Amino acid sequence: MLTENLFDAIPESSDAEQFDEILNTPGVRIERIVSQGHTSPAQGWYDQDEHEWVMVLQGGAVLAFENSADVRLAAGDYINIPAHCRHRVAWTDPDQKTVWLAVFYSAAGI
Repeated sequence: MLTENLFDAIPESSDAEQFDEILNTPGVRIERIVSQGHTSPAQGWYDQDEHEWVMVLQGGAVLAFENSADVRLAAGDYINIPAHCRHRVAWTDPDQKTVWLAVFYSAAGI
């Protein structure tokens, strides 16, 4: 078995968020996301067919939701976002890397 570290290969700087797929199996997909001052496009919302459990491992962020209050996340905070709950990244810390762990899982049978 090969071990890896979520904090390896984090870019020094980037014009765009970095999305790295860690695992992709039927029903579950895991990504590491690295942000620094990045946000979602102002005109768009994420509206996913999958549920998303997301945790901030380092840094900070604010998630905006179409039908509820914004949620501020700091290192160690996590949230479960149901499928088709429209949301976007409203803010990520511009002064440090925000490292996310996102687990997408099937809505089938739930």
